[in-house]
Amino acid sequence: MSTSEIQTVSIDLQQRSYSIAIGSGLIGNPKNYAQLPAASHALLVTNTTVGPLYAEALRGALQTKYAKIHVVTLPDGEAHKTWQTLNLIFDALLENHCDRKTVLFALGGGVVGDMTGFAAASFMRGVPFVQVPTTLLAQVDSSVGGKTGINHPLGKNMIGAFYQPLLVLCDLDTLKTLPPNELSAGLAEIIKYGPIADMTFFDWIEANLQALLDRDPAALAYAVQRCCEIKAWVVGQDERESGLRAILNFGHTFGHAIEAGLGYGNWLHGEAVGCGMVMAAHLSRALGLVDDAFVMRLSKLIRAAGLPIVGPRLDQQDNAACYLDLMRVDKKADAGAIRFVVIDGPSSAAMRNVPDVMVRSVIDVCCT
Repeated sequence: MSTSEIQTVSIDLQQRSYSIAIGSGLIGNPKNYAQLPAASHALLVTNTTVGPLYAEALRGALQTKYAKIHVVTLPDGEAHKTWQTLNLIFDALLENHCDRKTVLFALGGGVVGDMTGFAAASFMRGVPFVQVPTTLLAQVDSSVGGKTGINHPLGKNMIGAFYQPLLVLCDLDTLKTLPPNELSAGLAEIIKYGPIADMTFFDWIEANLQALLDRDPAALAYAVQRCCEIKAWVVGQDERESGLRAILNFGHTFGHAIEAGLGYGNWLHGEAVGCGMVMAAHLSRALGLVDDAFVMRLSKLIRAAGLPIVGPRLDQQDNAACYLDLMRVDKKADAGAIRFVVIDGPSSAAMRNVPDVMVRSVIDVCCT
């Protein structure tokens, strides 16, 4: 794909279908918003990091379409994905007398996207919204598929709704301003798609990892497009995670426990997922589904991407028990039993109930 082109990936959900536009220079071009519904109000939600970089470009592009454009700037970081921060969006909507046709625009990473989508799902029982993701992780994962929500101290993303955007606009130029650790966090979600769905893509990631780390435009463009294609295929078959879509959570059960146990924001989401994938690979091996070579190959790639492969201790007395308690709050848990996404073959993942004793052994091996 040439970086001057706009590539489109479609999410097929019947009346809730929409497109993901991928390219450079998208945010400031009014043409990219021409098909959105007419409204008198628009609310641009961003954060203190992204707002100064891109909010004016987006606001300028929207001025020909919306008479009143309001901006709300949230504090940055996973630690602020809370009811209190969510209420800042509702405050802006109500104070500016926004109505049910108001369009919300999420300009930022996964935290901004999740909270804006949840606000859109809730305000007047549902108003339209658009995702404008500015991080690699958000472009390849969190902005696509309609998962919205906030965190609770006891569990990540446990309060939210499935609510699809009207459009996802992935402007690759925003990746130029990502800090290195945020780039690596996004690479975790890119790597995830290989074991669960496309080992040929995994081969490509291995061969092109340095280009991705160097922010080569063509490499990033292909990676974002391929990840969106895979996620679109999965979400199109299972919008509300009743079955197949759960495979997208490979590494996330362990990862979410790390985030909650350390306190949100101490590890980036992608860092926790990267480490969580290593732990899930060890679990897959313990179940006899993969061999040592696969675990070593995945671990090597995750480490090379700048991500941790050794889990933190969440409790000095009984670390495994702490992990298990946190994972029982995971959305995939069923009647108190923790269900894990494991790799059961090339490009194939499955959900499994795993005995606590086996999970304990993996945690003991994988954590310092």
